[in-house]
Amino acid sequence: MFFIVFKMVFFSLYADEVDVLIDIMEDSHHAEVKGPGTETCRAIKRHDFLLNVGLDFVWVVAVVVFVVLLIVTPFWADQSLPIHAVFPLELHDPAKHPIAHLVIYVCQSFSMAYLNIWLVATEGLSISLYAQVTTALSVLCVELQQLRHFWGDSSEDRLRLELTRLVRTHQSIILTVDRCNQLFHGPLIMQMTVNFLLVSLSVFEALMARHEPKVAAEFMVLMILALGHLSLWSKFGDMMSQQSLEVAHAAYEAYDPSVGSKRIHRDIGFMVRRSQRPLIMRASPFPAFNLSNYMAVSGCVSDELRGWTILSDAYPFRS
Repeated sequence: MFFIVFKMVFFSLYADEVDVLIDIMEDSHHAEVKGPGTETCRAIKRHDFLLNVGLDFVWVVAVVVFVVLLIVTPFWADQSLPIHAVFPLELHDPAKHPIAHLVIYVCQSFSMAYLNIWLVATEGLSISLYAQVTTALSVLCVELQQLRHFWGDSSEDRLRLELTRLVRTHQSIILTVDRCNQLFHGPLIMQMTVNFLLVSLSVFEALMARHEPKVAAEFMVLMILALGHLSLWSKFGDMMSQQSLEVAHAAYEAYDPSVGSKRIHRDIGFMVRRSQRPLIMRASPFPAFNLSNYMAVSGCVSDELRGWTILSDAYPFRS
């Protein structure tokens, strides 16, 4: 709940900065690519859009399943409310205060459904910004690969103008990633911390409730959601980093030492050298969001689960 409230406050305070990034990505998406690579660029944009929508759909379905499990928990578990809580004057007791219990039940159910769906929407928006950067890098690679058509068919000035445009596009993408990292620095730190705490808590609760399969299933879904949430960000961060390295290969393939002036060769070399440093989704002091670091977190979860299993077998807990 604290994480969701933090997200709501963040998007309320920094809505203008988020809108600026959305406008930048919108312009990048609608930028027209001319030449033989037009169809390829359209196919890349279409593929990335469908991938993003597909992953968002899976994320929405998982959250809806979790919300439904949470709402119906009082019908098959030993608790009277979706969120296990105690209210003054025993208002949570349906036997003593049936109307108050109904009001609290409806409020908790609505709040959990609304806040989780709201979180899905904002997370989808944030991830889409980095996904659009990946698409822009893919389009840039295609344009660099098509640069060879300018070597023999165009003048020196036209070749230099086209290369300058590509260099500026690359610099704009780099600045956009830096801007995204600066804007989402706080949310990314909060997200990493909350995901780790949620996974740890759900593993512990699922282990303690292993003799009650229905209760354990709820916490297992929560653990899968937390890991899925982190893996979604890690996947898009890894895709962006890998695609940023592909720019160096595309620029090197476009290089022809026998054609063009030294200035053109220097610009291409500058792009190759800059592209060898991958763009990363980062939130210091935490490591970059990529699949390698995600696997490290998953390994920590596995070790934690093994440790709790050994501890519970040695010292059985009582409910």
